[in-house]
Amino acid sequence: MSNSEVLGKFVWHELLTTDTGSAAAFYPKVLPWRTASSSMPGYTIWMAGQTQIGGLMALPADGSGTPSHWLIYVGTPNVDNTCAQAQALGARVIKVPADIPNVGRFAVLADPQGATFALFTPGVGQPAPTVPTHGGFSWHELATADVAAALRFYGELFGWRKGPGYDMGPTGVYQIFMHGGEQVGGMCHPGSAGAPPSWLSYVHVADAARAVGAAKAAGGRLVHGPVQVPGGSSIALFTDPQGGAFAVQEAPRAAAQP
Repeated sequence: MSNSEVLGKFVWHELLTTDTGSAAAFYPKVLPWRTASSSMPGYTIWMAGQTQIGGLMALPADGSGTPSHWLIYVGTPNVDNTCAQAQALGARVIKVPADIPNVGRFAVLADPQGATFALFTPGVGQPAPTVPTHGGFSWHELATADVAAALRFYGELFGWRKGPGYDMGPTGVYQIFMHGGEQVGGMCHPGSAGAPPSWLSYVHVADAARAVGAAKAAGGRLVHGPVQVPGGSSIALFTDPQGGAFAVQEAPRAAAQP
């Protein structure tokens, strides 16, 4: 895949946690994943089948009190240029652009409303990211106080476009966003007052109800669901034992996503 083709695609997902050992034991009990070692000290790879889909690492011990969380990586042909563009649009740089030897270049930012995300440019010769049908990340959801502003910001950076919206009653409109001709995620107001802006990633599973039972048995907390959403998918939202938020989706993506 050329760097120009990677623009706006969700290319990696990384769990930063207070307890990597617990996380490495928890997630394979709930999701069709396994762990694999990497060439980087302290970094573990999440595998779905034979596909690398994400990473696991310890939160920096800098005393900042950052909670365990999943970080999304979005592709761009040039991390440095996109980072500067994001700053001009009101984003805050958390980690300046830096190289990952033999992998690529990345930066970490907070969007103008405060949701954290990362930029990534693959190195020369890196394979195109693939999304396995089973165990891959199937949907990405931004909780934000200003959906319209978020659409403008990410649209400027990645070319994402406004798709259909669904009236969710008191919580407002669930706004789909598009990449090319595909629905890839949604934006909505946070589910509870005072909740910080954040990204939530959904993993495709064969049975959402089974994932609920497995998560509870392994020490996770069910936040919402399982519930059917427009398009026929069944979803459930969780936090892992360290507080990292994630979700599952039972059905493949269809015309109307969660």
